[in-house]
Amino acid sequence: MNQIRDILNELKWRKKFVFQDTEIYYIHRGAPKNTKIITGSEVISVDKTFIKTVDAMIPHHRIFKILYHDKTLFDRKKDT
Repeated sequence: MNQIRDILNELKWRKKFVFQDTEIYYIHRGAPKNTKIITGSEVISVDKTFIKTVDAMIPHHRIFKILYHDKTLFDRKKDT
């Protein structure tokens, strides 16, 4: 079971959600506080082990928080 993939797919495909309102926090070395935040509108696809955006392929293990309308759906301690 891939919790991140399951959460993102549910947000993307269930009609009751607006995927663009999703915020995905991930570790990005060199960014301020080693963190970047993208929204669902930037996600092209949710694959088995990574998400694809126009600019990057982000491995699931780098994702440490998922928010939807300011509600935390996924949160793991960020190792920096």
